[in-house]
Amino acid sequence: MLKAGIVGLPNVGKSTLFNAVVANAKAEAANFPFCTIEPNVGVVAVPDDRLNVLAKLASSEQIIPARVEFVDIAGLVKGASQGEGLGNQFLSHIREVDAIVHVVRCFENDDIIHVSGSVDPVRDIDIINLELGLSDLAQIERRIERSRKLARTSKDAQFEITVLDKLVAALNEGKLVRQVSLTPEEAGVIKNLGLLTSKPIIYAANVAEDDLATGNDFVEKVRAVAAQENAQVVIVSAQVEAELVELPDADKFDFLASLGVQEGGLKSLIRATYALLGLRTYFTSGPKETRAWTIHAGMSAPQAAGVIHSDFERGFIRAETVAYDDLVTHGSINAAKEKGLVRSEGKEYIVQEGDVMLFRFNV
Repeated sequence: MLKAGIVGLPNVGKSTLFNAVVANAKAEAANFPFCTIEPNVGVVAVPDDRLNVLAKLASSEQIIPARVEFVDIAGLVKGASQGEGLGNQFLSHIREVDAIVHVVRCFENDDIIHVSGSVDPVRDIDIINLELGLSDLAQIERRIERSRKLARTSKDAQFEITVLDKLVAALNEGKLVRQVSLTPEEAGVIKNLGLLTSKPIIYAANVAEDDLATGNDFVEKVRAVAAQENAQVVIVSAQVEAELVELPDADKFDFLASLGVQEGGLKSLIRATYALLGLRTYFTSGPKETRAWTIHAGMSAPQAAGVIHSDFERGFIRAETVAYDDLVTHGSINAAKEKGLVRSEGKEYIVQEGDVMLFRFNV
């Protein structure tokens, strides 16, 4: 399951956004710093209209979407890596996530206190990046100290120290780990360190309702920072998301349309995260259930089968595969077969976005 950590300064709309997009969220959204005193974890279904279409064609009893786990942590402040505010105890909660969603305040509201006294997205981003970088620096230095004890007799430890020293130099220059060019061998050294600034990041520019369609000058400043980091920006409105939760499903589209947008922040965030991480979706569909599965781009058919169960990968024989559009166009698997559109794919086949698959395997 994809896992994303939500970070940001206090009172930027993190917990409001979390509450709105995560149906079972329990975070308290209050107008004071540190209202989130424990990491909040919520699992949301990945919105995908194709599931309903496939389920109808197969007369499925159940629909099971792909899922994303969001981890919302307390608002960080300057000095968090040294224990200010609620300290770096919360940074440990996002070391295992696949990507970071950094919520940046891009709205003016005198009734909502800004911890720094004014709205300045670039300053706010710098504060969070600095704290994440300092936390990484402490993590790396602890690892270097351990490796030095082994370096006299281990070439691997010597190589590790060389790589880590390279990162220390970069972090001290104000760079992020993801901005450092690493060979595959060097990247392998830090793979299990969970370095926060090595993770892909999406900046969620949180705007007022009226700016959701077009953005504003604050958003443009966020985009400028993101361009330098090769990061992505998604415009969201925690205010709008909170209002959507209260509306019947039938009214949500009209409400969004009145604001000049076609979808809410959840779809935008998930789509951007999938793109950032190079993820794809394939489907299995039958009378019992229609289900979406998340894989990395470039995965072979056996690897995709292994996402369902390791036995599927080990005993893989072949995959009966049809493209989603072809299946929907012809209305059934049998009709698609008659047109020669259902293919028997072997171990070398690279699964494509939207493939509908049936795996044959030996137990």
